[in-house]
Amino acid sequence: MSTHAPPERGPEHGPEREPDLASAPVAAAVPAAASVPAPVPVPAPPPSPPTSPPSSPPSSPPSSPSPSPSSPRVRTVVTALVAALVGAALLTAPAPASAARQGAEDGTWSGSTAPVEPVHYTGRAFDTCEAPSLTVMKAWRSSPYGAMGIYFGGRGRGCPTQRELTPAWVASVHTMGWRLLPLFVGSQAPCVVAAAKRPFAISGSPTSLGTKEGGEAVRAAEALGLGTSSPLYLDIEAYRPGDAPCAATTLSFVRAWSREVRRLGYVPGYYSSADTGVRDIEAARRAGTTDLPAVMWFARWLGRPALYTEPVLDSQAWMPHARIHQYAGNVAEAYGGRRLLIDRNTMDAPVARVIE
Repeated sequence: MSTHAPPERGPEHGPEREPDLASAPVAAAVPAAASVPAPVPVPAPPPSPPTSPPSSPPSSPPSSPSPSPSSPRVRTVVTALVAALVGAALLTAPAPASAARQGAEDGTWSGSTAPVEPVHYTGRAFDTCEAPSLTVMKAWRSSPYGAMGIYFGGRGRGCPTQRELTPAWVASVHTMGWRLLPLFVGSQAPCVVAAAKRPFAISGSPTSLGTKEGGEAVRAAEALGLGTSSPLYLDIEAYRPGDAPCAATTLSFVRAWSREVRRLGYVPGYYSSADTGVRDIEAARRAGTTDLPAVMWFARWLGRPALYTEPVLDSQAWMPHARIHQYAGNVAEAYGGRRLLIDRNTMDAPVARVIE
């Protein structure tokens, strides 16, 4: 998504090349004291009330003599009490992981326990072609951004190497306070405009391919320590508008990808140009089409945020907590003496759940 002209003024808006920071204009930096909005976690359910303690066994009548500890009667009573305690412990012990999944369909959750609610973040975010070093990420804590997009998988990534992107990096930046937006750049529309994306055009069965790549996305997320209920954002670059067969093929791919990601316990998100991919997904939603993405990340480079007023989206669609607006791109910004070429976003949407 970084390093290209906006979809409104040009056909490409994806991560096609390494950022050229030497020639990029530097935007005015926000003062270091700018606050970073805190993520909004979903509160945990209230704890269950404690159970009443078992009543004490009745004491022996005063007139009854105390039996000897070695008498057969005492041994019988002790044996019975031990058996009862063991049975109670077995009844109240936590169920094994396999039993905890019996209530869900086979393969619904890739984790060992029932899924948790997604964590949402409201505020400013940025995305850049290659994950920066931990030194840069630490320096950028003085920026107004609280979340960032990471290109974690997909054969169509513009920066496929991702030298920094490891489970340790994910854990470290999360500890710093960053929230993550995982982006998967896989197969693209058959009529994709960007020349660099044409080798990755959808071929064969879009449903089979979408299902396959949905599974790839989940496995890549798991390998980085991103747990179930994390959003995974499918990046579909701008394609030729008005090409009905191309749009239909792309929609079939997106639906299959979303269905598989959802089946495996993750939240399917979607990134595209507002005037092509987003417009077509909204038309499918209005038509009652199922298996659509749960979160909408739309690119319209207005230079200012318009999270809730995008004209191609119904005002009630992808609400609440399910929108991201990429409103500017290819902007160089520096914080803490470290400069990056980024796209600017504003959001109210889920972020990755990092397994600690």
